Amino acid sequence: MERLGVLLVASCQENQESPELRRRRRWARLFDQLDLNKDGRIDLRELRVGLAKRGVSRSSVDKVVLAGDTNQDGELDFEEFSRYLHTHEKQLRLLFSNLDRNHDGEIDAAEIQHSLRSIGLDVSRQEAERILNSMDRDGTMTIDWAEWRDHFLFNPLHNMEDVARYWRHTMILDTGEQLRIPEELSDQSRSSVWRQLASGGLAGAVSRTSTAPLDRLKVFLQVHGSFPGTSSVGNSFQSMVREGGLGSLWRGNGINVLKMAPETAIKFTVYEQIKGLLGGSDASGHLKLQERFIAGSLAGAIAQTAIYPLEVLKTRLTLRATGQFSGVADCVSQLLRREGVWAFYRGYVPNLLAIAPAAGIDLAVYESLKNSWISRNSASGPPGVLVLVSCGALSSTCGQLASYPLALVKTRMQAQAAEGGGPRPSMTALFHSILAQEGVAGLYRGLSPNLLKVIPAVSISYVVYEYMRKVVGAGVPR
Repeated sequence: MERLGVLLVASCQENQESPELRRRRRWARLFDQLDLNKDGRIDLRELRVGLAKRGVSRSSVDKVVLAGDTNQDGELDFEEFSRYLHTHEKQLRLLFSNLDRNHDGEIDAAEIQHSLRSIGLDVSRQEAERILNSMDRDGTMTIDWAEWRDHFLFNPLHNMEDVARYWRHTMILDTGEQLRIPEELSDQSRSSVWRQLASGGLAGAVSRTSTAPLDRLKVFLQVHGSFPGTSSVGNSFQSMVREGGLGSLWRGNGINVLKMAPETAIKFTVYEQIKGLLGGSDASGHLKLQERFIAGSLAGAIAQTAIYPLEVLKTRLTLRATGQFSGVADCVSQLLRREGVWAFYRGYVPNLLAIAPAAGIDLAVYESLKNSWISRNSASGPPGVLVLVSCGALSSTCGQLASYPLALVKTRMQAQAAEGGGPRPSMTALFHSILAQEGVAGLYRGLSPNLLKVIPAVSISYVVYEYMRKVVGAGVPR
């Protein structure tokens, strides 16, 4: 086999080999490591197994095979493998040269900062050093060509935007309860941001629609303890379908999806304005954790104030019986006629009070989990998709747990008129009533379906977001 010949010739002439021969010897050894069954070919399974140990994602492995498999047999022989690495190393060398501004053969943190800023992505010195540390194998706080080449050898990068996307993953994962704004998103240019918000908006719409039955069950449990006429949670879905057909499981979902666009746009715009006022804690304008908490909480409060009438409509439409409203306009008309304009802000105070603990805990837990992973896996590069999705799901769950009693009281206040006239208790009166009649557990009614929807919501949101991001070209600034 040719690769064995390369190894033999190389070992005999080790002291007088040319750079090209040394390179082919390195490729041959690498090929031999990846060729698990030693049949002279590397298939997709072998490549995935071998490169998973190097922290290469499945999607990157698939792209390597797609680019290198010239005869399209689903495998790479040594020549195809060598041709792919030869082409890819040329691209990596060009990227390395562009980053190496002073042409000393090494890349330092300042050069990383400058290169990312040149494409509109502003990073702090600390973040640049963290990126550098993920590739620096000899502890010199610089990256030479060999370190750069080996780190990106099986990552199909073609330009600086691809490198930036690899270094800084940004995802908008919508669970229906999200208040945290990714710091990476707020660092990007506006054109890229709005492409990502559009991708995230569609992902959130699909995610919320897919989990809407669980959301409707949650609302019923918060207000009634179970679906009216049932004595257990188990047959609530069946009772909903009996009462209004299969489509009744999605009541209120239209408004829930509709309110996403203005809420997200207002929240992000306000966040950017507050971030500008705070000025950031370092020379690059980045916010400290506590500053991001303040900015995120204020942005969430203002966005919620603006779209809160839609929240009330969503609750009323979710709880409505068949034939109660002919549509959204009829629901608005009946609320105005029977209860006045203030009906659209019922439950506003507990909703506002829930924002700070939910956003703060979500942010703090997310940062803690992500930074803990980075500190323990500093040699593995930036956290991958599974890590970020897991951090986001866990932090969102913790934020919801902390604010859930306030969310429950908010929903009950929004639904008060739907339960029939009479005096409407205040927020504190409702808390006392729930504790007296149902105990502490009463403040967490509906929590189970709410938590059950987190994992499917995040998963669906991520899959759709990634697909749409590619369609609209929403990665990093271009």
